[in-house]
Amino acid sequence: MVGITETVLRDGHQSLIATRMRTKHMLPAAERLDQIGYHSIEAWGGATYDVCLRFLREDPWERLRALKRVMPNTPLQMLLRGQNLVGYRHYADDMVEAFVAKAARDGIGVFRVFDALNDPKNMEVALKAVRKSGAVAQGTICYTQSPVHTLPAFVELGRQLAAMGADELCVKDMAGFMPPREGGELVRALVKEVGLPVTVHTHSSSGLSTLTCLAVTAAGATAIDSALSPFAGGASQPPTETLVGALEGTPDATGLDIEALAELAEYFRGVMEHYKPLLDTRSLQTDPTILIHQVPGGMLSNLLSQLKDQDSLQRLGEVLEEIPRVRADLGYPPLVTPTSQIVGIQSVINVLTGGRYRQITREVQDYVKGMYGTPPAPIDAELREKVLHGASPIQGRPADQLAPELTKALQEVRSFVPAADTAEALSYALFPAVFKSYRAALDRGLTPEHLTAAAVGIVAAMRTPAPAPAPIAPLPSAGGGVNVWAHAGRSSLSQNRRWVDAHRARTGR
Repeated sequence: MVGITETVLRDGHQSLIATRMRTKHMLPAAERLDQIGYHSIEAWGGATYDVCLRFLREDPWERLRALKRVMPNTPLQMLLRGQNLVGYRHYADDMVEAFVAKAARDGIGVFRVFDALNDPKNMEVALKAVRKSGAVAQGTICYTQSPVHTLPAFVELGRQLAAMGADELCVKDMAGFMPPREGGELVRALVKEVGLPVTVHTHSSSGLSTLTCLAVTAAGATAIDSALSPFAGGASQPPTETLVGALEGTPDATGLDIEALAELAEYFRGVMEHYKPLLDTRSLQTDPTILIHQVPGGMLSNLLSQLKDQDSLQRLGEVLEEIPRVRADLGYPPLVTPTSQIVGIQSVINVLTGGRYRQITREVQDYVKGMYGTPPAPIDAELREKVLHGASPIQGRPADQLAPELTKALQEVRSFVPAADTAEALSYALFPAVFKSYRAALDRGLTPEHLTAAAVGIVAAMRTPAPAPAPIAPLPSAGGGVNVWAHAGRSSLSQNRRWVDAHRARTGR
């Protein structure tokens, strides 16, 4: 039997509607999601934290607590960018430890920890903090293709993550171009050589994802990621119902009720209708050229936006040809946040300025200096000299260069929010200007409801509100069924620990 990690509450809407789904549209389905029997539900992390504060004017911590109150039975999962947490730079170790501890207390049971360079040094502190919190530490391998990203290299990274305390491994195919055969070989090798459960995350961008999910399942994957159909396909994950149907009647059957999934999908169809003005139809299209240029859908959208701003959309082909060259110059980083932006923006500049590296972005300079970690392969010597002028890059772990941050952040945030707690200090430290703007809006009495039109971007919503999604009925309780409200007062952390203890007993970890 293979487990399903449901992504409709995080990556599904992040991939298709720019992460704009509000908590109020998640909660009506939360109890029903909790009763389906998912391996886990990805509901937090990634861009959700930033978007909650920046655009939706919601407290990301309150979203997490609200979801956990009505989903006590299924492990909630988050995506954590290693030392970057949910931000776009490295943060000091005290920030990482406090963030993980707080997230576990508020309801996260599985932390998917990754690093854009696959540099284990950038995941070590986060993995240790997750283990300390009692949650499941899922060490992540960002899948990509290059001369240095080989099967033995990926297996060795898996061994290093296991040695750092990972309970599970995840293969993260963020661009959706991992072929079924190669995905199967990778999962088979990780299961055999490392001995940890393996989850596979992919995207439907190139059209390979469903085939790849079936292949990795046959190869021994413990779980695969999918999204309920209204938020599936294209830049998102393959549809949950499709994978459940494809595996039904096989030794790897999921055990999930496809009719219950169909009823949930009907609810989320109404949710998608509400946010349809935000849906760029290009994000739903299958683009097999990704197999050639390896550019993830989100990165491609950013490139189109940059070129449009410069009235240079006709030069997209040149930029797509430049991206592999810049990536090679930088030592073949996987194209995932933030390296996808670093490579993409520099590629646009190289094309539009008419010369390679006539202008070098601050981010590329920091990358060459070693501030993002150790690249998978050596950086081009000419570019390195142009940035370093004979100096040496940072040796060791970039976060070792950082002084503790949390105490200072708490002092600063209390200068304008006197009763601020650790969660608010974390939000301020992660996104100082965004948090100040968020707090100013709250102080003016502007609630998320008042800000819907501006924050979500649906200008017409103030004049003609979109119809609310149809309500969803709870599943009838069978004998021994769970009353979720009876569990609402339990400590999320104690629930997580009981689940983790059972998980580690099964896996021998």
